[in-house]
Amino acid sequence: MVKKAVKHLSLAAIFICNYLLVGAQSVQDTSATIDSTMRSHDKIYVVMAVCIVILIVFFLYLIRIDLKVSKKEKSST
Repeated sequence: MVKKAVKHLSLAAIFICNYLLVGAQSVQDTSATIDSTMRSHDKIYVVMAVCIVILIVFFLYLIRIDLKVSKKEKSST
């Protein structure tokens, strides 16, 4: 009985904290604000460059692993 009450109180505390955190955010359209801020400071290009670099490194890693696996397959047969 006590464990059930503690469980309910902890869930209530979590929900109250989430409500307070969400309520603290502004009501205005944040997507337009973030987009215009990043464009005005040229940060969007930095984000795009980082994403492209990550994708290129990921694909190079996959190609390297594929070459190693195919080399192992040829040597094992």
